[in-house]
Amino acid sequence: MTGDSMLPALRPGDWLLVRTRARIAPGDVVVASHPRQDRLIVKRAAWRDQGGWWLESDNQQAMGRQDSWDFGAVPDELIVGRVVARYWPRPSVRLRPG
Repeated sequence: MTGDSMLPALRPGDWLLVRTRARIAPGDVVVASHPRQDRLIVKRAAWRDQGGWWLESDNQQAMGRQDSWDFGAVPDELIVGRVVARYWPRPSVRLRPG
């Protein structure tokens, strides 16, 4: 993972374990294909609507952050999976806030 958009839950350089085709719920951290660029993004699923999942950065003040506030809801077919753990450099399975 790169960038500061998911601080404090995730940091640049974290390696993530992703469960593909997992059921997504609001509050989950997910990996998705960026709808406008050829790259993957890591964001928090906020809610689901008819257009797909609304994905948000935890750190809205991060330099260069992009999320659904910029490109809208992300269609289901672009969701790669749900992040279930960070395994490097500091193992963690607590990815939901609170």
